[in-house]
Amino acid sequence: MTVEQAREAEQQLTGVAEGEGLPFRFEIARSGTTFDGHRLVHLAQTHGLQDEMKERLLRAYFTEGDLMSDHDTLVRLAGEVGLDEQQVRELLAGDRYAAEVRADERTAGELGIGAVPTFVVDRKLGASGAQPPDALLDLLREGWARRSPASALA
Repeated sequence: MTVEQAREAEQQLTGVAEGEGLPFRFEIARSGTTFDGHRLVHLAQTHGLQDEMKERLLRAYFTEGDLMSDHDTLVRLAGEVGLDEQQVRELLAGDRYAAEVRADERTAGELGIGAVPTFVVDRKLGASGAQPPDALLDLLREGWARRSPASALA
């Protein structure tokens, strides 16, 4: 992707997000590894807080400029969604859920995922980047149409 294509993709994503009331601020976003954030989402899943944790991490990154590799930041964000901060510190000090995150990475690679967000339907169809609701609905309809009658009943 060229620099110009990247800028266009960023503008498209920002526009779609703005239309949904999400103020993306790429100018303050800080790059860094998100591996521990992904481990944190796995921990949150065990407490029924996966969606809340994922959304909090995304908001912190895209609108608040938080560094996703900073453990103190991750502890604070996890506490905000209801996770025990001591449990989060223990997670971050070790390698719990590392294998699961590596497995997620392998699956993403097998599916050809190289951008966030990517929407995958039935592990066969996908759309990368910000998509308007109509495009996502079309993707779901295409996935439904491609399913065999036997798999639709399963």
